[in-house]
Amino acid sequence: MTGASFILAINLFIAALFALAFLLVATTNRADRVAGWFSLAYVFGLAYVGSEFILPVQGDPRFAYTAGFAAFFGAMASVAIGIARRYRSPVPYVLIGVTAVAGIAANWLAFDLPRDSLLRMLTYQAPYAMMQTLAAIVVLRTRRRQPMDLGLIALFGLSAVQFMSKPLIAVLSGGSGSSAGDYIFTTYALFSQSLGAVLQVATGLLMLMLLVRDMLVEVTARSETDPLSGLLNRRGFEDRALAALAQSGTGGGTVSLVTCDLDSFKAINDSFGHDTGDQVIMAFARLLADSPPQRAIISRIGGEEFAVLLPGTPLAAARLYAETIRAAFAALPIAALPQHMRCTASFGIAEHDGSGSLSDLRRRADAALYVSKRAGRDRVSVATDPELDAMPRHPLKGTAGRST
Repeated sequence: MTGASFILAINLFIAALFALAFLLVATTNRADRVAGWFSLAYVFGLAYVGSEFILPVQGDPRFAYTAGFAAFFGAMASVAIGIARRYRSPVPYVLIGVTAVAGIAANWLAFDLPRDSLLRMLTYQAPYAMMQTLAAIVVLRTRRRQPMDLGLIALFGLSAVQFMSKPLIAVLSGGSGSSAGDYIFTTYALFSQSLGAVLQVATGLLMLMLLVRDMLVEVTARSETDPLSGLLNRRGFEDRALAALAQSGTGGGTVSLVTCDLDSFKAINDSFGHDTGDQVIMAFARLLADSPPQRAIISRIGGEEFAVLLPGTPLAAARLYAETIRAAFAALPIAALPQHMRCTASFGIAEHDGSGSLSDLRRRADAALYVSKRAGRDRVSVATDPELDAMPRHPLKGTAGRST
């Protein structure tokens, strides 16, 4: 077995390994189609390596030669499609299809040219370079510049360059052999297959790491998201709120907290059922999520309780925001409730004094919220002097009920 044959065998094993790895990722997360495209790319890679072994023993190798080109182009195209889907960019199916048809036809015709003809080698390599360039452009256009994104851009760019440089390398290394059977014994074959193996492993590992990172991000997001409202849950809110307060302490500006509580929510559940109560919660969550203030951290703390942290927002602006939400919710019809019935919410607002903790800020906002409850609900109250904003011992005592 020659050195090039050994590298081809290694490439076959690598392609099978990555095809299986991406297939396992695809079956683990069926909603994500990206891994399926990457798995398909390595299946095409298997077909290409197989054609390289078959090519020397064919009486008329034109078909195996063209089929090998088509298989490897399929691998490059599948990677480009998977990358476009991963970065949520439009997939240029027309460009890929036209390039595929033109490339297959051109290579079928170029087979009659001398093996070391520059035109024949460029006809074979240029479509591969185009697909790798396309993948790099997709990532570049997203303007994402995290290390993995930069790594993909570099690898796709390097791969495109190596495809276009292969004709020159073939000339410098003594050619690609006088026949398909001689190719495997050439220095060019050893160099070409070795470099291909390195790039195949590097690109495969980076794409696999990218998908695993996406899965971890998704799992983390689910653990920090309230499934009913789609807002942050308590854990997600506290993590982000602590970071925002820390930033405000280093010159990040004023921070205000708005706490919200749906009025008479237990009565709604008891009278109309929990499904109706869920619709009320979702309707209020949509109001909070629609056109929020810049950098707002919106959450459902639990039950009918919500909190909105407003970095860079003074008390007066936070009150205006809360009044807007209060009025909009009071006028909002809920499909599951009687047509004449409206729901209301109470609000409490506190401004971060620059020294207290998140729990102190929440305590003050909650104290203001209870003032709204005691005053008759469906209103906004503001915490004033931190020393006077002590939580009432029995905050809801004496609160009169109000039909909603």
